[in-house]
Amino acid sequence: MDAVTGNTVCFGPFKLDLKAGELHQNGRKIRLQEQPFQVLKMLLEHPGEVVTREEIRKKLWPNDTIVEFDHSINAAIKKLRLALGDSAEEPQYVETVARRGYRLMVPVEWVACQPANRCKTGACPGRRAG
Repeated sequence: MDAVTGNTVCFGPFKLDLKAGELHQNGRKIRLQEQPFQVLKMLLEHPGEVVTREEIRKKLWPNDTIVEFDHSINAAIKKLRLALGDSAEEPQYVETVARRGYRLMVPVEWVACQPANRCKTGACPGRRAG
């Protein structure tokens, strides 16, 4: 995949500020811990594609760290779904692909924000707030 150049990613009613590491929904900041943030970033970089559990493991624990990967990945996905108001049973944003990984189910829009033209914390360009 080509390098992603935007500082902000819009998907569904959400906006993720990659530089600040902040997730917003309709102008409201949503708390997101580092590992769920990294998983979300991976999913946003590959919308509609399966991101494997192995790819997630390598991203979150790159140096052969000894940790219970399955439990830790499941916990990160659970926290991400909680932040998005999503569920495994009836997913709107993050789909589980059995024995493979996860897939983002909504379109993604990358927005480049210039320092002189700061992004607003409200709706993404081309989308209605609400």
